[in-house]
Amino acid sequence: MREDPMRIAITGHRLLPPETEALVSRALHEALDEQLGAVIGISCLADGADALFAQAVLDHGGALIAVVPASEYRDGLPQEHYPVYDRLLAAADEVHRLPYVESTSEAHMAASEFMLGLADRLWAVWDGKPARGFGGTADVVQAARDRNLPVQVIWPEGASRD
Repeated sequence: MREDPMRIAITGHRLLPPETEALVSRALHEALDEQLGAVIGISCLADGADALFAQAVLDHGGALIAVVPASEYRDGLPQEHYPVYDRLLAAADEVHRLPYVESTSEAHMAASEFMLGLADRLWAVWDGKPARGFGGTADVVQAARDRNLPVQVIWPEGASRD
């Protein structure tokens, strides 16, 4: 059994339909059930995959590391996600704040690269399609692969995104 906690970073789609969120949440919980030993989750806590993963890690008794890409990051998230973001941020054992002000795709990619530097592996809630903009899930998966970091894709049967 592994003595040090497994450090898992998350990347994945946002703005998921409710049915897909339920499928992804279940798949993340199942994937965590399969982990041997303690887990540390590393997340930017955005709506969608980030928050679902962070909650699953906490549900499994794991520790959480939050990475905040920019000082205006929260403002760029959907307003209905604020309470979840605030709760998860408060539950984090560590919070790393990057020096960006505006919540741009460059800040988001920098945060993803920072997470990869802390991680033993990356979990990607990803439909396998190209990124819709710089710093999207496909870009983060490629960055992890470029670092030879193991990537586990999680996209349950029946999941979809707009």
